[in-house]
Amino acid sequence: MLSIENVNLLDYSDFKDKFGSVIEHCPFVAAGVWSSHPFLNRESLHSAFGTFLGALNKTTKLGVVRCYPDLAGKLAAEKLLSDESAREQKSAGLLSLSVDEKRSLTELNQTYKEKFQFPFILCARENKKESIFREIRKRVNNDVESELENALAEVCKIAWYRIADLVKDTSNL
Repeated sequence: MLSIENVNLLDYSDFKDKFGSVIEHCPFVAAGVWSSHPFLNRESLHSAFGTFLGALNKTTKLGVVRCYPDLAGKLAAEKLLSDESAREQKSAGLLSLSVDEKRSLTELNQTYKEKFQFPFILCARENKKESIFREIRKRVNNDVESELENALAEVCKIAWYRIADLVKDTSNL
């Protein structure tokens, strides 16, 4: 784990390499966030990611959320998830679903994706499979604008945990 001091010493290329997977398959976000350094702590680093995402236009925001995999989807079945996504989905119990649960989630993911044109995103580290099923059933009834905002909020939650995996907590020092 890096101290925030060491994060602030990273050059552009090293920062992008280290934090490029904080937002799934979107190293351009880390590349943009680097310009906001130095960071006071990991909270301000996380805030810089959120600010960057919030400043994107709608088309780019849609591009970002479309980079996330379906929960317990094809990539998980083929063991092609990023290391981060695999750990997160495993922690929620999504990589050990029963056949019926997997079929049901696949159908829910499909319905959601057909409506919104991006995958259902929920911070797996804050949820277990029961709450994930409940949330997708609820959120599929939202309008596209609301759901894009929900997805981006979940992206930011996921980013927090990924940053916390990389940067030491200095709030108690």
